[in-house]
Amino acid sequence: MAPLFTSALANWGDAPALLFPDRDPITYRELADRVSQKFTAFGPQKMLVGVEASHSEHAIIGYLAALQSGHAVVMIPPTDQVQGAVVEEAFAPDITCRQVDGRWRPIKPFRSRDQHGVPPHPDLALLLMTSGSTGRAKAVRLSARNLDANAASIAQYLGLTATDRGCMALPLHYCYGLSVLHSHLSVGASLYFPKLSISDPQFHDRLEQSGCTNFSGVPYSYELLESIDFCSRLPSSLRFMTVAGGRLSPDIIRRYNHRMRERDGAFFVMYGQTEGTARLAYVPPDRLEGNEDRIGIAVPGGTLTLEDEQGRTISSSGRLGELVYRGPNVMMGYASSRRELTHGHELDCLKTGDLAEMDHEGLLRICGRLKRISKIAGLRISHDAMEAALDKHGIRAAVIGDDRSIHAYCAGPADELEAKRILVAASGLTLLQVGATSRAKLPRLSSGKIDYGRLMQQFSARSAERENRQETVQEVFAQLFYPTRVGPRDSFLSLGGDSLRFVQLSIALERILGEAPPNWERLSVSELAGRVKRTETAPKLEASLLIRALAILFVVVQHETLWPIPGGSAAMILLVGFGLARFQWRPVMEFDIVRLFRSALPIVIPYYLIVAGYTVAWGEVPWASVVMTGNFGFADPERHSMLPYLYWFIEAYCQMLLLFAGFFALPPVRKMAAWSPFSAGLVLLGVALLARLILPDLWQIGNRQIFTLPWMLYLAAIGFLAAFADTIAKRLLLMAAGMVVFSFFAFYESVWIGTRVKYFLQIPVLALLLFLPRPSVPRGLKALVLPISAASFHIYLLHRFMPELLLLPLSGKIPAPAFSMLAIVGGVALGVIAWWAQKQVLSFLSKHRDLPFGMTGAALRRHCPAAVDFAKRISMPTAAPCGGRRDR
Repeated sequence: MAPLFTSALANWGDAPALLFPDRDPITYRELADRVSQKFTAFGPQKMLVGVEASHSEHAIIGYLAALQSGHAVVMIPPTDQVQGAVVEEAFAPDITCRQVDGRWRPIKPFRSRDQHGVPPHPDLALLLMTSGSTGRAKAVRLSARNLDANAASIAQYLGLTATDRGCMALPLHYCYGLSVLHSHLSVGASLYFPKLSISDPQFHDRLEQSGCTNFSGVPYSYELLESIDFCSRLPSSLRFMTVAGGRLSPDIIRRYNHRMRERDGAFFVMYGQTEGTARLAYVPPDRLEGNEDRIGIAVPGGTLTLEDEQGRTISSSGRLGELVYRGPNVMMGYASSRRELTHGHELDCLKTGDLAEMDHEGLLRICGRLKRISKIAGLRISHDAMEAALDKHGIRAAVIGDDRSIHAYCAGPADELEAKRILVAASGLTLLQVGATSRAKLPRLSSGKIDYGRLMQQFSARSAERENRQETVQEVFAQLFYPTRVGPRDSFLSLGGDSLRFVQLSIALERILGEAPPNWERLSVSELAGRVKRTETAPKLEASLLIRALAILFVVVQHETLWPIPGGSAAMILLVGFGLARFQWRPVMEFDIVRLFRSALPIVIPYYLIVAGYTVAWGEVPWASVVMTGNFGFADPERHSMLPYLYWFIEAYCQMLLLFAGFFALPPVRKMAAWSPFSAGLVLLGVALLARLILPDLWQIGNRQIFTLPWMLYLAAIGFLAAFADTIAKRLLLMAAGMVVFSFFAFYESVWIGTRVKYFLQIPVLALLLFLPRPSVPRGLKALVLPISAASFHIYLLHRFMPELLLLPLSGKIPAPAFSMLAIVGGVALGVIAWWAQKQVLSFLSKHRDLPFGMTGAALRRHCPAAVDFAKRISMPTAAPCGGRRDR
């Protein structure tokens, strides 16, 4: 038996049936002819036909032809290979209409004779996987009578006529999407397939040009429409809109209802289930105002009642009961195997599993799901009610839980503590029994509904591990951000993390979680603590960490050997700009100098300890270094008015913090950066390149100019741009610009081979940041790179202690190559040891926050004579600040 709307297609003649942007309309006459031609390909014996349910004329024609020939159809999501495999394994379609090598064709699977499935029940017309099916077979069996009854019912209460045209923005393997197709075909109306996302900026214009009179969407569809301000500029041809498939915010309903009523249109809020073919209830548009949270009344031809736990009908208003539907669109039953497709009609009513109540006007309101309730401390907590409570405060969330706690997964940058407080107020529970996690977006099924199954699996899998590990994750955060107090909702970015802490925390998270997740710097402490520990099959490493480790090794080697590999410091400057954009963009944009320099404390404090040691050693204060202007060229280490040139990087780093903040504080730049940080970065690069070419000639300070900002700022600007190059076009543009700039400076005023090596080395550095941000590396290499990268600053500060102090007794007594090798390896090891020691100190201080400490100059002389001696030794004058070379 075939649905009536498939056999009456030709009755509508040359009226348009299906419209696609890339071809002429398909008329009903053409559609009927092509369906009839396809009909003959299936054969007379009833079988199960799989259809790849894409928005294609071929998929629709194959679907209608199978129905018209009396076969049963199973709709398969076009991009979900897992679901396709489940369908194939459980139901074994006899033939599948799908696209192969760009062409649509019926595919018969290769099976032996005894593998062919039994014929489906004569009444079975459609098999739809339930929206909650994830990895297991559970399908709804629908008859032709179900499809006809629901299509007629929907057409009746929507007032559909042959002059209507619907916009098909819903998937065809979803009952809601199919109901739109069925109801329009049943009255000779047309359907337009825009073939692009409704969040696409062109969607509105394409819809306006199509002449659509109605639009159907799920709540997520309307959330996407809000992102393009669709409500304020509705297409002129729209006469009604519908929503179903979940709870839409009352505020959005109110807004669309108001706009549609202004233009004599209608907004339909509907309720349905796959088990009811599609639609079970709707709110009459003239009763929607003030009832935005209702599902309304039963669709024509059906009835809705409420039943208590004993199955007795509830007739009074205000009492909760299970919602029960009766009507000709109630499914035949479920199926989980091919054999179960032979079963007939097994139900005379549909127990929806939803808890509802009826108001005094006879309108029904869903209050929750029977299976979405937690019983905690004697309280029955509806997860749906908690979602509604959060929504009233502007927080979109999915709430799940068990009989110990409930948890809200909030979409977007929600305040997790505020979400927990709302849950406490709405549920009567305590803060110990509720949780909240902010995430970029909620997982969704192909129908657009929230994937509660996946969230529940995540919640259940990590609840115990979360309790055991939260203190560990929070502990390492507390150590690195001491003395700032760290809470579970803090994140690396909210705490003002910088590139140095990023490296150190990466190591800690690798140890705790097995692998630091991508973009972990945006995740809260509690969310990181909830990650399931995993073992890497192919270890990945942040490219910036690899570059940092190699750069500091280059610096150490060059300082000891003077080999022509001077690109390390340039790469580190490039990483400064990259880190400012990636980790400190907000304080830069807000001109938050305090927060910027607070993040620099791990660098500044050791620097000033060295200044203090220098002062004690020579009895003079190096004021140029105290105010961090030693690289300006007016002071001289020979007069002890500044530290040796070795520490120019610290001064330049702090100056760059001020310069970046000041540049982006300029109103035109700030406005451009708010619109496009990459564009603002290009302006900064242009200014920096002008400074590099012009200022050194105006500011004549000799070789010292290589330590100044005009000489190096463009490198930081390129690193800044690399962090914001979020499209392939931007990456290619920046890569091309970088190659030109680096090639130019490799030959511009070049005085030795090291200059060319330095600049050409920055090309692969930039390419790595842009095109291979997380390369796979051998596990042993990763274990070596991470501590060197984390200790890079300590290595920079201390590596010269080794040849200038600790190895001094061996100078001249062992071969020079051996001495240099010991100096290099020892300098790196000394920095790593210092980094490890600092970790232990911070760990101790974070656990004993009230412990005072300090050390006077006399105490420094008494306890650290070696440090005083080294301060004198490294401050001895040298022939030239750069070993006689301009581009060290």
